Amino acid sequence: MQAIEALIPIISVLVTGFVFVTWIYFKSKEKQMMIERGMSYGEMMEFLKSKKSPYTLLKIGIVVFFFGLGLGIGLLIEVATEVDEWIPFLLFTLTGIGFALAALVTKRLEDADKKNGNTEV
Repeated sequence: MQAIEALIPIISVLVTGFVFVTWIYFKSKEKQMMIERGMSYGEMMEFLKSKKSPYTLLKIGIVVFFFGLGLGIGLLIEVATEVDEWIPFLLFTLTGIGFALAALVTKRLEDADKKNGNTEV
């Protein structure tokens, strides 16, 4: 085992910890800014509830589906052609298509909700 291989778990734990601490910091900074603007507890809770999108899991599902599709097709084409570049090409391409499709689908669903008078979005 080389030195760089031993650093991989250490670096991944450090990066995960950094992301978690940064998320907590910005969450508390957001609440601090709301308090400075004079929002009451009820107003803060209502504001935080209104920020949540009901279509988050749909977006994640579309992106993960296209990621898996890119991986699967890339592996099949790699076996058939013995060219290694298909996997990363199809992963990036189909994941990008998944992000674009997720944005379009959620935009249409949110527009339909607004048109129907559903203000919970």
